Amino acid sequence: MKKLLILIPVLFVIACRQKAPVETKNVIRGSKDAHSFARPSEAIVKHLDLDIKVDFENKLISGKASWLIDNLSKGNQIVFDTRNLEIRRVTLGDDETETTYSLGNDNKFMGRSLNIKIAAGTSKVNIYYTNSADAAAVQWLNPQQTAGKKYPFMFTQSQAILARTWIPCQDSPGIRFTYNATVAVPQELLAVMSANNPQAKNSKGVYTFSQKQAIPSYLMALAVGDIAFKAVDHRTGVYAEPVTLQKAAYELADMGKMTNAAEKIYGPYKWGRYDVLILPPSFPFGGMENPMLTFATPTIIAGDRSLVSLIAHELAHSWSGNLVTNATWNDFWLNEGFTTYFERRIVEDVYGKDEARMQELLGYQGLQELVKEMGAKNEDTKLKANFDGRDPDEGVSDIAYEKGYSFLRTIEEAVGRKKFDSFLRSYFDSHAFNSVTTEEFLAYLDSNLIRGDKEILSKINIDAWVYQPGLPANSPAVGSEKFRALDTQIAQWQSSGDISVLSKRLSTNESLYLISHLPENITLKQMAGLDTVFNFTQSGNSEIQAAWYTLAVRKNYKPATQNIEKFLTQVGRRKFLMPLYKEMVKTPEGKEWAKKIYAKARPNYHSVAYNSIDEVLK
Repeated sequence: MKKLLILIPVLFVIACRQKAPVETKNVIRGSKDAHSFARPSEAIVKHLDLDIKVDFENKLISGKASWLIDNLSKGNQIVFDTRNLEIRRVTLGDDETETTYSLGNDNKFMGRSLNIKIAAGTSKVNIYYTNSADAAAVQWLNPQQTAGKKYPFMFTQSQAILARTWIPCQDSPGIRFTYNATVAVPQELLAVMSANNPQAKNSKGVYTFSQKQAIPSYLMALAVGDIAFKAVDHRTGVYAEPVTLQKAAYELADMGKMTNAAEKIYGPYKWGRYDVLILPPSFPFGGMENPMLTFATPTIIAGDRSLVSLIAHELAHSWSGNLVTNATWNDFWLNEGFTTYFERRIVEDVYGKDEARMQELLGYQGLQELVKEMGAKNEDTKLKANFDGRDPDEGVSDIAYEKGYSFLRTIEEAVGRKKFDSFLRSYFDSHAFNSVTTEEFLAYLDSNLIRGDKEILSKINIDAWVYQPGLPANSPAVGSEKFRALDTQIAQWQSSGDISVLSKRLSTNESLYLISHLPENITLKQMAGLDTVFNFTQSGNSEIQAAWYTLAVRKNYKPATQNIEKFLTQVGRRKFLMPLYKEMVKTPEGKEWAKKIYAKARPNYHSVAYNSIDEVLK
């Protein structure tokens, strides 16, 4: 999932052959996932056959989830995760023998356990259910909330532990399963999932799907709407609302280079097709790496392909996250730190070191600011997290992304890139379609790369990176020639007052660097001068808008007021919303303004976004 800042212009693709389906290899662990009620050491799921109907009028998903299971303990119970699901009945086997079940006590963010009575030889459990109209994973949009304004739209966002709000499941990233699905929708709409997908509507409004690779529940995804498809090449394409499709296809038009670079570094893409779905604006993240179909924000459509590097991140997840997955949400850095590292390697290969170094430096400076804000001794700045007793989505920050990236860069510098690449290739190959804990990764690192070498161990300093808060002293050096040149120009402008010393043509990276490195005492006159030269207030680039508008709120720069209100009501990406609302509430006037905008904007936000903003404005 893309939550952090990704700024450089890159294009992506996935290109490879479909591999034979692999057998589900769930690892039974001694320690229980603190965010799941499931007891996989006793009975664990292997495959899902999902048969559901999407009811837009009542905002409900209902049907049957048939699970093939392995009753490892030969016991009399299997436990699933649910949250606000109505369980209508449960049966066992193909002959649908009725069985009894009970629901556990309700937990605010974990929901309730579904405890089903089974027999020693039970291999199939059928759960008939309906979710609630306000299921946290699901957003229902009326026609006016879509780009086309003609038909409703719905989509799911299952990460981190929201799959249980629309499917009864064992909702842990350490539990993997294959799935087939049959989904009935209104005839004028198309359904797509994290699986093999149709490329056109049919007259019946019934669609079938197959995911032959074992995935964890957080990668279950469904979207239904007035969706059209446009091929990019014979293996990749774009889904979007018809009015958005041409712009989206243009933005993602040159996708081969990215996949070729990725496969060259870490081996073949193992998922068959790769497509991208551009969602309506309320999607709360930059992207979500749902297998075979990345869900992406429309904020990447800038018209000049300057923001689609976000997709490089989701492409990288096809290896780190989807192929090899964090076993628990306390190990989240294994997904995001690896993906951030891989993304920047792809960027360097395709677009050169300057682009990669700019992205690296912006990321590291953001990490420094985050650690300063959180506090260097804050337990949440450790890579090995402890989100027990909390909603993991609320606990996650850019620590997993950027500190994880810096840790891997430290290893690379200690052993050399060639050795590190060989190690990572073997890591992905040997752990493919499995979930891994931090400790398992570190054991593999020691056995296959460090091999007890005390000098390398000293250079890396694993304990400080993984188990201690803050930033270790051996953080890798980062720098950018382009940013150093911009530093010189900023200093000349400040000393001379002559704005013409600034380059008139700045890339997205350089614009963001400039905005983030303006002096604290910048005057409104100077901001107006910058706005005249670079047109930041009227920018069509969402990254630049978010950075400039946050500064405008801080400095009470009135020319941006109307655009800020428009931005907050039209964009649902949490990464952009949170800094703006946090800045607004710092003054009584700003907080009143924020609440006024939020009253109008909140219905357009996904629960992942508005739950966070509710806390800021309370």
